[in-house]
Amino acid sequence: MATLHDSGLGTLQKALKINLDPKIYGTFAEIGAGQEVAGTFFKAGGASGTVAKSMSAYDMTFSDAIYGQLKDKRYVCQERLNSMLDHEYDLLIERLNEKRGAGTQFFSFANTVVTLNYHKNNHPHGWLGCRFQTQPGGEHHDVIIHVRLLDNDTLLQQQLIGVLGVNLIYACFYYHEDPEVFLESLRDNLAMDRFQIDSIKFFGPSFKNVDGRLMSLRLVQNGFSDVAIFGPDGKNVQPSDILYKKHILMLRGRFRPITNVHMDMLENGLVQFKEEADVDPEKILLMVELTLQGLKSGGDIDEKDFLDRVDILCALGHTVMISNYVEYYKLVSYLSVFSKLKMGLIMGYPNLEYIFEEENYKDLPGEILQSFATLFSKNIKAYIYPTLKDGVIMNCMRFSPMAHLSDLYRYLIANNKIEDIYHYNKANLNIITDDMLSLIQAGEPGWEENVPAGVAQFIKDRCLFGFPCVVIPKKEQV
Repeated sequence: MATLHDSGLGTLQKALKINLDPKIYGTFAEIGAGQEVAGTFFKAGGASGTVAKSMSAYDMTFSDAIYGQLKDKRYVCQERLNSMLDHEYDLLIERLNEKRGAGTQFFSFANTVVTLNYHKNNHPHGWLGCRFQTQPGGEHHDVIIHVRLLDNDTLLQQQLIGVLGVNLIYACFYYHEDPEVFLESLRDNLAMDRFQIDSIKFFGPSFKNVDGRLMSLRLVQNGFSDVAIFGPDGKNVQPSDILYKKHILMLRGRFRPITNVHMDMLENGLVQFKEEADVDPEKILLMVELTLQGLKSGGDIDEKDFLDRVDILCALGHTVMISNYVEYYKLVSYLSVFSKLKMGLIMGYPNLEYIFEEENYKDLPGEILQSFATLFSKNIKAYIYPTLKDGVIMNCMRFSPMAHLSDLYRYLIANNKIEDIYHYNKANLNIITDDMLSLIQAGEPGWEENVPAGVAQFIKDRCLFGFPCVVIPKKEQV
């Protein structure tokens, strides 16, 4: 039976429904933005039926004494949230399980949040999590989200946390059987321009079939975030945890499939990036990026095709970003929030042509100059991989922008903002990804040697990208 999303319920109505459910009982622990979630349950009425305890270890010394010390002293992080959930849930079970465990679905809700400071120069965000039982005496489940707060007012941010926390708890008990409805319900009674959810994680037996990669895609696809990231293990990663103070080196592509050209771009781009005087090789994060636009085929996203690409990229050990940024300057603007260190963009020659097309910036008041102010800001550099065109190798030295942009281009070259990738395998210039895909789908030879080692067998074994696997029927036993 399909889960019905009752989107018409107000926040207080949700809290009241939980309060009046005799099976649901638990604790609240909130740090940093007041007792906004617990406060909503108290305001709704009947809170004694739900709230076993509400607390806020606001002082860092008290927080450390209760939940343990953090090595990096970052209190608004998943590590702190996990320790809060562990401590509060274990305490709840220890004290109340014998007394009322047979008829109660216990839960512990926790959040750790930083809101806008007085000078309004920080990055407000928070972690929210709920540990809960789907049936009395059952195993616990966790749902953890990371939220970016976009309101320009502290009180509004606190109010948002209250609503979002109630939505999360309500979804855990009433929508846990349908992750799609679960995710959609988190926006109930909230305007999407007020916040972003860039990470959601599901743990527990009821979520064993939830694919973290697809949930990452959903975050971007459904407008919860412009970006989602997951590591080589396929698990969702909160962007600030992985991007913070890193030299980010990024390659954008469709990777359908990844070919030797992509690998050559990554390997040689990385070599040149490491040679930059202001780059610490120990802090480099190499990433590949898929855009929503690049995932669409005929207007829709083929989920299997998406997972096929991700399977291969993860198998090769890559960290993968999904973004809704068509223009490079928007991507750079986003990354610059998390790191002020030097970053690099690896591009094919056609992308160099693309970023100099003025039509792409008509929506900006300052048009191409405004976009370039971000794209080629102080710590950004583009590395251009050549293309073979009509027998001629096209690179930076052969690029000719429109006449009125030629001085701008020369400025970027002279100031070391754009550079050719010098060392590359010329044989790779004959590889065209779309041609490789056509050969794969036709089951014809000639593509295997043009993809990284092991990828060809991976594609054949799993029938990826439309490879025509032959299924031999089993013989009937006589």
